[in-house]
Amino acid sequence: MKIVCEKFSVINEIKKSKFIAVICPFDDFKAELKNLQKAHIKATHIVWAYRYLNEFNQIVENQNDDFEPKNSAGIPCLNALRGSELINTAIFVIRYFGGIKLGIGGIVRAYSSSANLAIKSAILKKFEIKKELKFFAPFSEISKIEYFFKMRNIEILKKFNEKGAEISAFLNETEALKFKNFSEKLIIEIS
Repeated sequence: MKIVCEKFSVINEIKKSKFIAVICPFDDFKAELKNLQKAHIKATHIVWAYRYLNEFNQIVENQNDDFEPKNSAGIPCLNALRGSELINTAIFVIRYFGGIKLGIGGIVRAYSSSANLAIKSAILKKFEIKKELKFFAPFSEISKIEYFFKMRNIEILKKFNEKGAEISAFLNETEALKFKNFSEKLIIEIS
């Protein structure tokens, strides 16, 4: 599976209708929908679809045709996300009607090609399930811990108190195993 890390947009013109496809991380879905609705007041349709992984590691999907004929717009966008194996991703396709009717097949092809164009223009990354690791480290161990995470490009959050720091990081399975082996030599308390 893959994810998109930032917003990308493309314009696709089909028989005088303008289709603007926007792809973004799922976490930005609600805010992006509001922004697009404000920015594209005169648009005929703002179709969307998304896929994300819930807290039980189940894929949740949804889509909306925004008054295009049933299943002619949202489903093709969702299928584009599925076909590219995207997760935690949302896609929007804004349509400005150009005066020429496309027919059901034409609408399906237009939304599908617009969504795929946005996906192809986006920078995609491999998706990994990461879990949060929280632990406490005394001052004497913090520099070793910072070095361990820095060498692996893993961001950590630190909250200091009078004895040391509460540290948290999101790690995949391999990173967690490496940290476990590394931390056995340290004086830390993993919660």
